[in-house]
Amino acid sequence: MLITNYRELRVYQKAIDNAMEIFKITKSFGEAEKYSMVDQIRKSSRSVCANIAEAWRKRRYKAAFIAKINDAETEACETQVWLEIAHKCGYISQQTLKQLDISYEQIMGQLVIMIQQAEKWLIK
Repeated sequence: MLITNYRELRVYQKAIDNAMEIFKITKSFGEAEKYSMVDQIRKSSRSVCANIAEAWRKRRYKAAFIAKINDAETEACETQVWLEIAHKCGYISQQTLKQLDISYEQIMGQLVIMIQQAEKWLIK
């Protein structure tokens, strides 16, 4: 199957699904966290998606493509940290943490493969 748009990438679809799940669960976080943890975790989860989309548009240049995919990977890892903190603060359950953590591990794995196989994704 020929992928013609970043929205068709499974890694993007998983990232956007996670960002929307995080948006939903952070609605229940305490008011004290509104401008700290909530903003940070939402921002990092959304940045995963945005960086994948930006990487898609930078496929003419290998280094730029890899840099944006790497940015998506680091934002995914940051999101994992915020999820762990949210769990330790009692905002999310162990089950929610585990589910999202596994999902972000899968996303990062897919991103690493995209970096390793960058030539496959470049516009020739």
